[in-house]
Amino acid sequence: MHLESRKIRRSLRHWQQVRSWARLIREAEILWTVDQKELKRLGALELSQLISEIPPSYRRRINLWLIKFSVATRFNCRQKGD
Repeated sequence: MHLESRKIRRSLRHWQQVRSWARLIREAEILWTVDQKELKRLGALELSQLISEIPPSYRRRINLWLIKFSVATRFNCRQKGD
């Protein structure tokens, strides 16, 4: 029972982390729609920083959230061995 509880907590924590990364990407993309040139630049910098920090193991699941959030950013998620 204890092992199962730990597995559920780990799965929930992973889900929350993936969703948080996707939300940050969505917020950075929102800055692109602002007419202020400096805010657009800031959004682009923030997005490139986020993308570089995301663990590769999260990218496939983050893509699912990005689709749900209707944002333009997507990760190229290749299978192992490609």
